[in-house]
Amino acid sequence: MLLLWLASYFPTVKIWHSIDSFIPVTNAVVTLGTFDGLHLGHRVITSKVKKIAQQCGGSSVVITFSPHPRMVLHPDDHNVKLLTTDAEKQKLMAAEQIDHLIVHPFTTSFSRLSSVDFVRTILVGKLKLRHLVIGYDHHFGRNREGSMADLLELAPIYGFDVEQIPEQDVNNIAVSSTKIRKSLMEGDITHANELLGYHYMISGVVVEGDKLGRTMGFPTANIQTTTTKLVPADGVYAVHVEVEGKSLAGMLYIGNRPTVHGRKRNIEVNIFDFDADVYQKEITLKLITRIRGDISFANMGELEAQLKKDKTAVLIELNNYENYIQ
Repeated sequence: MLLLWLASYFPTVKIWHSIDSFIPVTNAVVTLGTFDGLHLGHRVITSKVKKIAQQCGGSSVVITFSPHPRMVLHPDDHNVKLLTTDAEKQKLMAAEQIDHLIVHPFTTSFSRLSSVDFVRTILVGKLKLRHLVIGYDHHFGRNREGSMADLLELAPIYGFDVEQIPEQDVNNIAVSSTKIRKSLMEGDITHANELLGYHYMISGVVVEGDKLGRTMGFPTANIQTTTTKLVPADGVYAVHVEVEGKSLAGMLYIGNRPTVHGRKRNIEVNIFDFDADVYQKEITLKLITRIRGDISFANMGELEAQLKKDKTAVLIELNNYENYIQ
């Protein structure tokens, strides 16, 4: 069953914006990676970190990076689309009840640090780690040269324990970021949510639109998110909208509005029973299900009629979802 995220509550997680700023803790149990999406496979690792930290009276520490390493190592590749923004990842880590999240700036110089130097200088020297947990296929350091074999050799020298999550423990979850991205791009939000273990999020700032929806009785908030965020397939979605500390029902549209020959891909949401001014404010959309794909209508009258049908379908889906989780 999907994890149920409370709109107004996330446990406390201490955020550090670099490894250098981190203040060492007693018995640090550490893992590291990009953790894009923090899906069910990732949470096999974070759950192990939390369990060990509890057993040894220590603290759970997750190291991740911003920007994504691919953006630094392959700057000409503009096709990188991420499942989570930094802010979304922080929310998810908080909900996982991780004690410390280090979001370290990934730079070219950092990428050139050898695996031995990374262990000696970063993990041991700066973090004072007691226990390291890594995934079965994890590599680290310059050119990904470091491996589990290297860690097993270095661990007794520098006085820490290391544990690798077995491949079958992750594969039994049958989830990967690639599968999630494929589902999202195909508009199969239900399957993507199952693989994530939560509802896919789109967070961003509300910007001014042309107010076309208002003329049909469906005013929308236009969302501007990061250019690297993976936006699912065009169409209409049933969503929960987190805005001003409230969780409200809404109808999301993604597309270039072919009925009016639009050229720009829009992300806009009609928030039900809500008329407050939210321009320039942050909101988060949690996608529940996809109602239909994008359609070009002969005229605005047909579009308005379809939007009324869409709203009915959205309300039914959201009601079914609410009954399901109770």
